[in-house]
Amino acid sequence: MQLRDLLRQGAARLGSAGVPSPEVDARELLLSALHLTPTALLTRAHEPVGADGQARYAALLDRRAAREPLQHILGEVEWGGVRLRCDPRALVPRPETEWLLHLLLPDLRQLERRALAAPRVLDVGTGTGALALGVKAACPGAAVTATDLSPEALALARENAALNGLEVTWMHADLLAGVTGPFDLIVSNPPYLPDGDRAHADPEVQRDPQLALYSGPDGLTLARRLAAQAPPVLAGGGTLWLELDPRNAATLAAELRAGGWDAQLHADLTGRERFVQARRTGQPG
Repeated sequence: MQLRDLLRQGAARLGSAGVPSPEVDARELLLSALHLTPTALLTRAHEPVGADGQARYAALLDRRAAREPLQHILGEVEWGGVRLRCDPRALVPRPETEWLLHLLLPDLRQLERRALAAPRVLDVGTGTGALALGVKAACPGAAVTATDLSPEALALARENAALNGLEVTWMHADLLAGVTGPFDLIVSNPPYLPDGDRAHADPEVQRDPQLALYSGPDGLTLARRLAAQAPPVLAGGGTLWLELDPRNAATLAAELRAGGWDAQLHADLTGRERFVQARRTGQPG
């Protein structure tokens, strides 16, 4: 069977299994199974594939058709300028969170220009270590600390730090409990889905740690706790960045403004207001 025919059959198999992006996933799995580059897949599309290669591809397709996340099957992804191992110990890093990294980098560059010492950054609920490592890769001079409540996630984050040769301070903590700071920038992608979403979550989402997904009736229980704990840990003029659900980001921003924060909303790549950037301005209004 030729490469192009194998790819076509793989996409059809995943499509019939309800995979949201069957063509893209079939292509990624074929590249992995046959150890090909994207260019090779184009230039060798008419070449036949041996029985061993077909069997490896079929095995990967079986896993994806069972709705195992693509990132778990591939084992590693490129994200935010770093390589990240992905497995069930932590939430699969999403493109939305990569956009959060993009949004906060100007704040970090400004800190680098004006600070006499290294900018101090805290990533709360680090998971795979994506944000902490993305910050460190983009701004090597920053002093980056990352926390997580899950020892398993922290173990994975440490592995990813070693994989990328980046130095981050890792802490086992429940949000900011036991964290003293001060930090110039705090960033977090906390659990933000309403508990009611559990009943109809996609099969891939159900493979993520539940601890990293759900946060009370409106999805804001943990974000509210984090914002309440943040003021004594933030340096003067420091910034809090949060990724939330587009259904609840505006609610938290309004609550922060009422509590003495200057809070702004930022949109994701689809135009949905998902990110909150907040600074302390004074007394609650």
